[in-house]
Amino acid sequence: MMNELLYSKEHEWVLRLDENNVRIGISNYAQEELGDIVFVENPVEDDEVTANELMGTIESVKAVSDLYSPVSGVVVQANEVLDDSPELINEEPYESGWLVEVELSNPEELETLLNEESYQAFINEGGE
Repeated sequence: MMNELLYSKEHEWVLRLDENNVRIGISNYAQEELGDIVFVENPVEDDEVTANELMGTIESVKAVSDLYSPVSGVVVQANEVLDDSPELINEEPYESGWLVEVELSNPEELETLLNEESYQAFINEGGE
C-alpha cells in the first residue's frame, strides 16, 4: 500500500480509492513529530475542501496544528472513530487513523503531490 500513497509537503497522505475518491490522513512522520494526539477537528460530510487550504486541526499534547487539504473536492466521509479515539492516528496513521474521504473536483491535483521516494527525500532534507 505504501507505494500507492501520495504526499503533500504539509505531511498529509492521499490514497486513491477509485477514479473519483481519495482517502486522506497524516503521515507517520507527522504523527511522530506531533506526539500523542488528543483531538482532531475534521471537516464533515458535504464540506468542500480546497487544495493547500485549511480543512481542520489536530491537537496533540505538544501543540495544535493545522490540517491542510492536499486536494480539492467534497468530503464524502469523515472518520468519526477519531472523535472518541484520536490516538488511532498515532497507532495506525495509514490504516484506521485516516481523516477523511474526498470526492475529487480536480483529479489533476494528484499530479502535484509527492510519491513515497520524493516525500522521504523531502523529510530527509528537513522538510518542515
